[in-house]
Amino acid sequence: MSDMIYREAVRADLPAVLALLADDVLGKARDFTEVDDAYERAFAAIDADPRNQLIVAEQDGDLVGCLQITYIPGLGRHGAERSLIESVRIRSDRRGQGLGRDLMTWAIDQARERGCALVQLTTDKTREDAHRFYLGLGFVASHEGMKLAL
Repeated sequence: MSDMIYREAVRADLPAVLALLADDVLGKARDFTEVDDAYERAFAAIDADPRNQLIVAEQDGDLVGCLQITYIPGLGRHGAERSLIESVRIRSDRRGQGLGRDLMTWAIDQARERGCALVQLTTDKTREDAHRFYLGLGFVASHEGMKLAL
């Protein structure tokens, strides 16, 4: 593992997390603006929910990555929880150094320690580099995901 520190985000991290989410081609097209009431409410909801964790990765005192983990109870797989990982980002100037692999390995280990039966994620169909990355971690494109914007 690298010298990254993983921890749950605190409110003071919110501007940096939003910057990470905006720091790619798809993120630039989305409305990641300055911290406003909607982001404050969303952060507070994640922070208050014991089944959700907004994780940040620090290296040399800099916030360089983030992801969100949601633990989902279910009846499938004999009642086991599953871990859903979303919003995975490594700061663009730090990509290609293995930090994303370390962050994801850490998140997978958290799910394993919690007793989850599987880890799942979605990735935009246009993110071909991300697809290769997740396949390299052992993920399998076993399902076709669908979304309905409301």
